[in-house]
Amino acid sequence: MRLPAFAVYLLFCLLSLVATDVFAQSTYTISGYVRGTGNEDALIGATVSVPELRIGAATDARGFYTLQLPEGNHTLQATYIGYELISRTIEVTDRNLTINFALLPANSQLREVVIEANSLQQKLTASQMSVETLTTREAKLLPSLFGEVDLIKTLQLKPGVQSGGEGASGLYVRGGGPDQNLVLLDDAVVYNASHLFGFFSVFNPDAVESVDLYKGGFPAQFGGRLSSVLDVKMREGNQERIGVTGGLGLIASRLTVDGPIVKDKSSFILSGRRTYVDVFTRQINRLQEGKKDFNPIPDYYFYDLNGKANYKLGEKDELFVSGYYGRDFFGFNDADFEFGFDWGNKVGALRWQHKFNPRFQVNTTLSGSSYQYNVSNKIDVFSFNLTSDIRDVALKTDFSLILDKGHTLQFGAMATRHAFTIGRLNFDSDDDRQSFSAGNDYEATEAAAYLADDFQVNSQLSLNYGLRLSAFNSGGKTYSALEPRASARYSLSERTSLKASYASMMQYIHLVANSGASLPTDIWYPSNDYVKPQRSQQVAAGISHLFGEGRYMVTNELYYKWMHRQIDFRDGANLFVNDKLEEEFLFGKGESYGNEVYLEKIKGRTTGWVGYTLSWSYRQFDGINEGRRFPTRYDRRHDVSVVVLHELSKRIHLTGAFVYGTGNAYSLPVARFAFQDVQGKNATVVPVYSDRNSFRLAAFHRLDLGLVLKLKPKRGEADLTFSAYNAYNRRNPYFVYFEQVKDEEDNETLGFRAKQVSLFPVIPAVTYNFKF
Repeated sequence: MRLPAFAVYLLFCLLSLVATDVFAQSTYTISGYVRGTGNEDALIGATVSVPELRIGAATDARGFYTLQLPEGNHTLQATYIGYELISRTIEVTDRNLTINFALLPANSQLREVVIEANSLQQKLTASQMSVETLTTREAKLLPSLFGEVDLIKTLQLKPGVQSGGEGASGLYVRGGGPDQNLVLLDDAVVYNASHLFGFFSVFNPDAVESVDLYKGGFPAQFGGRLSSVLDVKMREGNQERIGVTGGLGLIASRLTVDGPIVKDKSSFILSGRRTYVDVFTRQINRLQEGKKDFNPIPDYYFYDLNGKANYKLGEKDELFVSGYYGRDFFGFNDADFEFGFDWGNKVGALRWQHKFNPRFQVNTTLSGSSYQYNVSNKIDVFSFNLTSDIRDVALKTDFSLILDKGHTLQFGAMATRHAFTIGRLNFDSDDDRQSFSAGNDYEATEAAAYLADDFQVNSQLSLNYGLRLSAFNSGGKTYSALEPRASARYSLSERTSLKASYASMMQYIHLVANSGASLPTDIWYPSNDYVKPQRSQQVAAGISHLFGEGRYMVTNELYYKWMHRQIDFRDGANLFVNDKLEEEFLFGKGESYGNEVYLEKIKGRTTGWVGYTLSWSYRQFDGINEGRRFPTRYDRRHDVSVVVLHELSKRIHLTGAFVYGTGNAYSLPVARFAFQDVQGKNATVVPVYSDRNSFRLAAFHRLDLGLVLKLKPKRGEADLTFSAYNAYNRRNPYFVYFEQVKDEEDNETLGFRAKQVSLFPVIPAVTYNFKF
């Protein structure tokens, strides 16, 4: 199937090249970039319009726009929330024009309280649905755990998105699992997007320009996962002058430097972040060393580094290189026992952008990605080391061709070479008398080609439809599939639109997890003869209405998702150092459906949003619950989020976020029985469970409060951000266990009592942020 796919892809390339020359130009192309002065970053979702013709276009992820205009004099307007409007009169005669805009920040500092980068009008008229767009400006204003800004936690406040647990940065989107999210950083895959065992994400907000989360209606260029696409774009840096941004928090500090390499031609950005709790714990351990009853505190810290540079080779060519390196370290050492655990990602991407003409451009990206964890342990003379990793090398090319009559074609292809190391164990003794090793290595190739058309039929109707052909080969077994995608928007009026979408997705690699949350020890495993690829189909429909002079928009979306060949594990499955891991798998099906209501306000001194999700999520396996379907652990009937940002004055911003959710589904024992050996001794108590996930934890709710105080330094900008996580000290359940209740006199077991474990009480924090 791979050869025909690429043959079709090459045919489209040739036809497109011919098309650019033969199309009769009754109009001319106006294109360029919209950036912000002072930071030179691309403004994603900025609007460039011609009011008298009632046409316009939004900038893409790189700040680029294109318009088709007839001959004559026209007035272009460039707008972006939080920036001043710029108007420019141009004369269109007999050629295409390049017009760039540099917008000035508005004096009102509204940009600091904007909720969405895209205007509500643009969201109303776009054919794309089920997408959440986020910028670091809004994330930095919201209160956060330990004062550490986290982009993924901000996305968890959107409808249809759940976390993996209290304080966790995982994503469970519309009933999908943690392995069903495609996470991209500048088009390179990130396999584990968490620090601190899932409590923080790997994305440094100072290095990120924007985040798009697709929950459904996926564009054809994305594939490989079932439930969502998280597309993260890094900043490009200032081409005019050196800038420094950073922050000092309770547990971590960060620093970012950007500036020109060659003025107006190339730029760079370097960003780093590190926690320093280990500095204090090591000092405490040293002070307490030698004390009889003191237990040393384990050592933990993480750091990450981001870098990006771009260089203009000419008017039509530009190179971009970006990279990420992050690592977590956890260790414990004493006289008899040594334990070390480290994990992290390495990601790099080289992108070449070429413009054949203002209507036709191509982006070609070579990327590499690696995720690895390593566990080392030494007890007396014995030591072992356990390692697992996944390594990718990928090449992709994406073409964009603007046609007349409202057509924009996108097409391209990709190929990825995967290498897996599954549970590589080495066991040795210092005297070399005992030695043991185990583990498996696998390789796989994944490829795809796609074609999509964004068609503006008329002022009321727009369509986006496409087809993706994917293939996967591992161990001599090849799978292939067609993945159709379609979405439509119909405007009932200038303020109301209907939208609908359908998407089919394939997933060829799978996460082998031994718990409900995504942990560093989870293993990625390829499809093979025994493990078939997962597949999902999702339909969605919604209505959006704009009111209040364009200040408010309410959206209601319904969705239904079928999931085929879902993977779970047998009871008591051995997931570590198992050379026949596939024998532990169970295969079944799943479904999720729900309704998402979203009200947002983006203008004025008070902004924010209210989201409500009513949803169901189920799985069904022959080997679990005697084949009866059961709710997933993160099946959450009701989920509410309320976010408010208020500009009290130009220097003081107040923020608050309230969340409520039905308790997670949980498995608990309903009875116990005891048995003894033949002598009537050594009694063993065995718990008896009912159907999987048949209980519910208590409802989850929490209020976070924040205050941003802008300072007046002699140079640059600075602020103090105060926050209170879990302001009213709600003891939300993290998990439940049972403890024995014993008779005080004879120490006999009388019964068992359920105990709840909660993680975070009220946590105040303060962070100093600066920029100059």
